[in-house]
Parts: sequence; C-alpha cells; structure tokens
Amino acid sequence: MADAPVVEIVDLHKRYGGTEALRGLTLHVPAGSIFGFLGRNGAGKTTTIKILLGMVRPSAGRATVFGLAADAAAASVDIRRRAAFVSDEKDLYDSMTVAEMIRFTAGFFPRWRDDLEQRYLRKFELPPERKVKALSRGTRTKLALLLSLSRGAELLVLDEPTAGLDPAMTEEVLQALVGHAAREGMTIFFSSHQIAEVEQIADTVAIIDRGRTVVSGALDDLRENFRRVQLVFDGEAPAAAFEAPGVTRVRRAGRVLTVLSTAGAEPILDRARALHAVSIDVVPVTLKEIFLESVTTEE
Repeated sequence: MADAPVVEIVDLHKRYGGTEALRGLTLHVPAGSIFGFLGRNGAGKTTTIKILLGMVRPSAGRATVFGLAADAAAASVDIRRRAAFVSDEKDLYDSMTVAEMIRFTAGFFPRWRDDLEQRYLRKFELPPERKVKALSRGTRTKLALLLSLSRGAELLVLDEPTAGLDPAMTEEVLQALVGHAAREGMTIFFSSHQIAEVEQIADTVAIIDRGRTVVSGALDDLRENFRRVQLVFDGEAPAAAFEAPGVTRVRRAGRVLTVLSTAGAEPILDRARALHAVSIDVVPVTLKEIFLESVTTEE
C-alpha cells in the first residue's frame, strides 16, 4: 500500500439548512484497501460520498481524493475520471440492451478494459441482448459493477451495493469485489449498514454516527484491541469506576459488572482483581458488537 491515503477527510462538516449531516467527520482510506464505511441510516454515509465525488460542497473541513480537493471544480472532474461509483439506485438506461449500455459507457472512458468487460460478462452471466428494463435487481447490480470495474478506475465507491439482493447474489458480488481488488490493486470504498458483509471483505473500517467517526482502523487491529471484561460477584456488583485508558463503557446488572475496552484487557485487569470478583472473563468483541456499542441513541 502507498503511504499517502487515497481518500483523506479532516473535520468535515455539512449543513442542510438547520440540519447538520456531518459534524466533524475524519477518515483516512489507505491505497489498495477494501474500506468498510459503516453507519446507521441517516448517519452521513451518502452525504460523505457525494462530497467526495463533487456532487455537493462541504460547509467546512477538508476532503481530498488522490490528493485532490474534492470541492475544487477542476480537481473534481479529475477525481470522477479516476474513480467509479455504484449508487444504491444502480442508475442505468432502461431503453438500452445490456450490450448497448456497455458500449455507450465504454465510449466515455479511454482506459476502458475490454478484457475486464469480457471477464465480467462471463462471470456475471449477463445477457447482452436483453433490455435493461427487463433485468432483475440482482442482474442490474452486476451490470452496474461491470460498468464500474471495466473503466480502469483506481477507486471504486459503492453505496449499499447489495441492497435487496438474495444471499447467493450477495455472495457472488462480494467475491467479485474481493477478487478484482486483489488482481487490479484497486481501492474500494464500501458504504453499508450490513455489518456481516463489511466484516467479510473489508480490511479497514470506519463506523460513523450522526456525522462523526466513532471507530476507525484496520479490522484485525479492532478485533485485537476491543475486549469485554466480565466480572461476577457473590453479591450485587459494586458501582466501581474504571479510569484505565481505553475504557468506553461500564455496566452493572445484578451480580455482573461488564467493562468494554478499546485498548485490550490488560489496563483494567488489575483494577478488576482488586474488586475481588468471583470470576473474571475476557471476551473478544465482534464487529457487530463494536458497532452496537459505538452507535448510540443518546444525545
């Protein structure tokens, strides 16, 4: 991977009237990564993508793609030339056939890859003479991916690409993305609220909530560092404070005291032992649990 990130966002804000969609978002997307961008509906994922692709301008902060300012007119054109985007709507021309849609799109991109076009025509079993309007939702998704993957783009941006697909179709799409990234060295920015899909293919993730980054990093590091320490007592669990680095949440429930740490278990074990618990268990935390712990409904 290159040292410079493909996408860099620093303290990004976006307001729509009185609504603040982004409230200081910061992200770094390494080159060559499959970057999972997680958040609830309305968290700011689509707004972020629109800013990166020059569809809307930020209210404050900085967003760059390939080192180019996303809010600069000339730079934005270059970004869109070097990046491919598949929206959740899979925008296609219904009146065209699959073959016509491919030829029409290829004409706009000098770096179009005929070899990749043929690869994905076969892999996705796309019917060249069928009208786009007659395609199933899954087949439309695969056509949209072919159009993006064949462009010779350096960055692929996906907004909920598997929405509405059945499990078999979802698996086919995900495996195609992983294979393409490995062969071509493409960076993939994958926005979703489907945690299992992100965990399956991403190597780096960010979780955003209400316009801010709440968790980010290499997925393996997050799995290694997030730990849940569960203490069980003879009687009612004490209302103990844990001020060790990384402690994000302490919960009491009857005889059980549960501590969530983002810095492993060691910083809190000494304090846990001093409380004379009957048992102390250290449990790894899944990405789903990290997401649920990080995304709150509190203001």
